[in-house]
Amino acid sequence: MNRLRHKNTFLVIALLAAGTVAFTWLTRQQKIDYNSNVKPILNKNCITCHGGVRRKAGFSLLFRSEAMANTESGKPAIIPGDPDHSEMIRRLTLKDPEERMPYRHEALSSHDISILRNWIKQGAPWGDHWAYTAVQPEPVPPLKQLTGFFSTGNGLVVRNEIDNFILDKLRDHDLRPSPEAGKAALLRRVSFDLIGMPAPGWLQHPFINDSSNTAYERLVDSLFASPHYGEKWAAMWLDLARYADTKGYERDDARTIWRYRDWLIKAFNENKPYNQFLTEQLAGDLLPNPTEDQLIATAFHRNTMTNDEGGTDNEEFRTAAVLDRVNTTWEALMGTTFACVQCHSHPYDPFTHEEYYKFMAFFNNTRDEDSYADYPLLRSFSDSAKMEKKLLTEWLTVHATPERTKEIDQFLADWQPSVNSLACDQFINSELSDTKWAAFRNNGLCRLKNTDLSGASEIIYRYRTNENGGVLQFHADSPDGPVLATLPIDPVKEGWGISRGTMVPLQGRHNLFLTYRNAKLKKQDDTGVTFDWFYFTRPFPGEGQPGYAAAAKRYWDLLTMKTPVTPIMVENPANMQRLSHVFERGNWLVKGEVVTPGTPHALNPMPPGAPRNRLGLAQWMTSTQNPLTARTFVNRVWEQLFGTGLVETVEDFGTQGIPPTPRELLNYLSWQFMHTDNWDIKKLLKKIVLSATYRQDSRASDELLKKDDANKFYARGPRVRLSAEALRDQALCITGMLSEKMYGPSVMPEQPEGIWRSPYDGARWVTSRGPDKYRRALYTYWKRTAPYPAMMTFDGVAREVCTPRRIRTNTPLQALAGLNDEANLDMARQMAERLVAAMPGDANDQIKLVYERATGHVVPAAAMHTLLKLYERAQRQFSASDAAACQLSGSVRDRKTMAEIASLVVVINTVLNLDEVVTKE
Repeated sequence: MNRLRHKNTFLVIALLAAGTVAFTWLTRQQKIDYNSNVKPILNKNCITCHGGVRRKAGFSLLFRSEAMANTESGKPAIIPGDPDHSEMIRRLTLKDPEERMPYRHEALSSHDISILRNWIKQGAPWGDHWAYTAVQPEPVPPLKQLTGFFSTGNGLVVRNEIDNFILDKLRDHDLRPSPEAGKAALLRRVSFDLIGMPAPGWLQHPFINDSSNTAYERLVDSLFASPHYGEKWAAMWLDLARYADTKGYERDDARTIWRYRDWLIKAFNENKPYNQFLTEQLAGDLLPNPTEDQLIATAFHRNTMTNDEGGTDNEEFRTAAVLDRVNTTWEALMGTTFACVQCHSHPYDPFTHEEYYKFMAFFNNTRDEDSYADYPLLRSFSDSAKMEKKLLTEWLTVHATPERTKEIDQFLADWQPSVNSLACDQFINSELSDTKWAAFRNNGLCRLKNTDLSGASEIIYRYRTNENGGVLQFHADSPDGPVLATLPIDPVKEGWGISRGTMVPLQGRHNLFLTYRNAKLKKQDDTGVTFDWFYFTRPFPGEGQPGYAAAAKRYWDLLTMKTPVTPIMVENPANMQRLSHVFERGNWLVKGEVVTPGTPHALNPMPPGAPRNRLGLAQWMTSTQNPLTARTFVNRVWEQLFGTGLVETVEDFGTQGIPPTPRELLNYLSWQFMHTDNWDIKKLLKKIVLSATYRQDSRASDELLKKDDANKFYARGPRVRLSAEALRDQALCITGMLSEKMYGPSVMPEQPEGIWRSPYDGARWVTSRGPDKYRRALYTYWKRTAPYPAMMTFDGVAREVCTPRRIRTNTPLQALAGLNDEANLDMARQMAERLVAAMPGDANDQIKLVYERATGHVVPAAAMHTLLKLYERAQRQFSASDAAACQLSGSVRDRKTMAEIASLVVVINTVLNLDEVVTKE
């Protein structure tokens, strides 16, 4: 027995030794790939001490140049071609735990050390991470290699190139595709994916009854043509844009920015090419002669939060908004975690600390300054006012220079480039009221520093005061310096007024000292006047020319007209440019070297001739050489359709993200999207939804669950819970309550009392009336500190920052919300009332109709039996309690009708919460 045991032990040892020898021989012969073999070992074991955050002993593994450089010892840790004399290998193989690396961690396995040793022996070649290399054409796997393997009688039809890639990977993993889903399931799936809700009946019935080979494609085209398509895809984008109807932070006051949401809907419905879609959002204001829509598009980056709380530092929160724009641009549009580079070089990816601030410089020269009014604001004129503006522009074209005409046109459009009064300092008997506006008491004084007055002979200002008026003077360079302007303050009856006055011309930059006197103020601490902004300019041009008086009046009427407004991006003029600095360790108060706009060296260079501003940045991002922009969007579209992206970590394509499955398909679709489809979003979507891969049945066999439970290789169709928005929109459709109204201010559907707490303005949730109460979810008013609770329960997000991916959860609260939410009960009640009126006493037909509308198919006998029993039990209870029946039916009627309606409400609400109704499969 002992001899046998010794013999077995010897055999095991021999096998292990042989395996080690074989592995060593193979790894010495095979080329070691840095990205797939070496980088994972370094990231897991070394980079936390020897990377972007820390560089212990002067050794960094972030870039090859750093890894091969001399360390603090004066010698390199890696000597290419010579592992035996490389300090890195020596330290990895030491026995002393105080000397061995990784320090105070488990030693690397012999397998990992062998890889690193052979990698160094082969010259320590570096490698670019796949996501940071330009997208190249990807050959499509030929079908002849796949036909034999998949000739299994499962009805597989290869519909386009997507299927070639998927089948190629299925073969590698010994998996087989699923058959095509039934027509009802396909109809429901593609409707939710393209328009975010069930298809209308006029589309459903023809498709179900059409047996032709083109029926499905015609359905897809009809869904693309629906205006609801734009609503669905705009809803997806709102999380990325961190869209909300409030400004965030502690005060969380209202913000009027819904025109940006409407721009998104229209952009998707117009099928705006994705490169143009991005360009207008990043730099619409910098395009030649931008349209109003292109200016509104820039509100993408005005969705940043503004801190209106008194006592805060406006520059601090302006800076926070700029940093948020940097992080959002990378995370949402390029799928890369760039935020950590604010404090140090990236620990895993090839981005340096300095490059973060070079990129930030693109965004650091916009006019916004964390102002209470959210300046700059685009003023939206009525049609009649637009005609007046057109007449004014025509007159100016004849009687003023093109430059002066452009200045006036911009000032009318957004009151820019004015100087916000929050720039004032050195207050005496005055203050920056609530850290927002320059407010003066009698004999008040403050400074407006370093102001460019070149060419200015007129001051236009926005202010508020009472009947007391007073006089404001501007002094040059000191409180008792030369008086440049004396402005009598006219009373303003209510709100803010705009006025103007002449000033002595003065060239160059000067400190302006503002003094205010008003002997009529009764108390020493009475505020006489408060200023919002100042604009240093020249008088209206063309004096003495025909029509001057009418044109000047038209200009002033337009300038002072009250209009709806939308926060937009506006670039600083040349005389207001800011310097951009590296923030030492990410601290905005500790400014390091000055930097100019630039992009990371590891990615594509700026296109030739591209300006170093946001427009040039947009050109860099939408260049076909940019490795991330197309991949990120293609992956996001795939994630919206399948529930998981080809790269599961939608927000992180870096070396710590989850690799794509399959990578070849992502590259293929990205190349096609840029080069063949010319950034056409609908073409990309159509290619995916027409594929056999997308059309597969979502049911999973035991074998599929065992081999690929997460469906990473797409051997079956997608099955995921509907989004928070889709759940509401579906309920509206099923119950017949959906309002088709599009666009306009956000609305307030049913919400429990007490959600909002608004201590400053007493704002309350006031439930909308009429059709507005039943609008689609994306029109719901979104308060950042108290988002709509029903949607938050189903994984909606507060949108304080960009959210590139929602993580689906499954909690008891979701069941409770679905069954008890007042909005759902209200919709069920409305449907029940109509059904009882149309089919009084006919519970069977009522239930059949409800079920069919909810699921798209006839109710099975077992389900019908269960629902009917539920109805009968509810009816017995409500017949015995008038109060309960009245509460659920919503009004006082005769006892029988109340009980019928209340019982049907229970059944309708139950159907709305069935698994097959809340799930897309």
